[in-house]
Amino acid sequence: MSIVANEPVPRPGILDIAAYVPGKEHAPGVARVFKLSSNETPLGASPKAIEAFKQAAGNLELYPDGQALALREAIASVHGLNVANIMCGNGSDELLGLLCHVYLGSGDEAIITQHGFLVYKIQIMGAGAKAIEVPEKDCTVDVDAILAAVTDKTKMVFIANPGNPTGTYVPVADIRRLHAGLPKGVILVLDAAYAEYVRKNDYEAGLELVSANKNVVMCRTFSKVYGLAALRIGWMYGPANILDALNRVRGPFNMNAPAIAAGAAAIRDGAFIEKAIEHNTLWLDKLTHAFEAIGLKVTPSVTNFVLIHFPDVDGKRAPDADAFLTSRGYILRAVKGYGLPNALRMTVGSEEANRGVIETLGEFMGRSA
Repeated sequence: MSIVANEPVPRPGILDIAAYVPGKEHAPGVARVFKLSSNETPLGASPKAIEAFKQAAGNLELYPDGQALALREAIASVHGLNVANIMCGNGSDELLGLLCHVYLGSGDEAIITQHGFLVYKIQIMGAGAKAIEVPEKDCTVDVDAILAAVTDKTKMVFIANPGNPTGTYVPVADIRRLHAGLPKGVILVLDAAYAEYVRKNDYEAGLELVSANKNVVMCRTFSKVYGLAALRIGWMYGPANILDALNRVRGPFNMNAPAIAAGAAAIRDGAFIEKAIEHNTLWLDKLTHAFEAIGLKVTPSVTNFVLIHFPDVDGKRAPDADAFLTSRGYILRAVKGYGLPNALRMTVGSEEANRGVIETLGEFMGRSA
């Protein structure tokens, strides 16, 4: 005898998903707040991108270009890529979701890493598949652990490179070794959201690997160095076979017109981007040394944020530091959900914000930087 439900019931597995919780934004009772929890650039967006956005506002009655051609052409021009191998989306989150929707189903597995971006697991489980988490070494992706976890059920491997919230990266030689060890039917997803910030000779975002293979895709975003987080712009570089499948289910107008215009202008403003990168490089080093000087451990980062580890001592742990900082108007990101309960992630902010956090944490630790 079948049981009739008295309300709609999601399919099995959906209610097992832990909803994504973004970084907090508010510090109640504090007059001035510095939000350093979401890895937003302190320099804002390029003036050229802002102007393009304003101009697009004059035609809001018109549907956007369903192919986002102007944006794809701008990306292709800057990176030297084939326009046909670029897909744009409503943030890279949409593109990750499309991959899971198209290539994963019940009985399939997808591999994620211990401290990987939480959205991977959400999208995998949302597609009805199982997320297989493998350990990292010192907050860095372990290629051998991933390869050891591959089974005949594995359909996808997600790598954030650089990692979030760790800030570490995997050298290109190891990424290539990982790919070489995967079956040809397994998709390697390289999430390079922070690639623009990396200044390491042995790092590659994944463009060459994608160009040479049919089972690798690379995702990027305009939410970080380009300062367009509010517009939700992501893009994917992938082989024709994968993009053809995704385009069959992608929403026909998944990008809005102001986002297309602003994104195209932003990626072409090289001088503004270099200014943002220079600010980040300067303060990434200063913050790391300052925090270490007051007795805190910092995971070496190549991104626009630092992962700060606190002593396992009563009154000095990460939740204590988080409360102390918030009371002074400095909002960092608690990363307990990433398996790092005694750490906070701090975005590289403005000079004023950075100096304020250094001073405040020095006071918290009872030492001056």
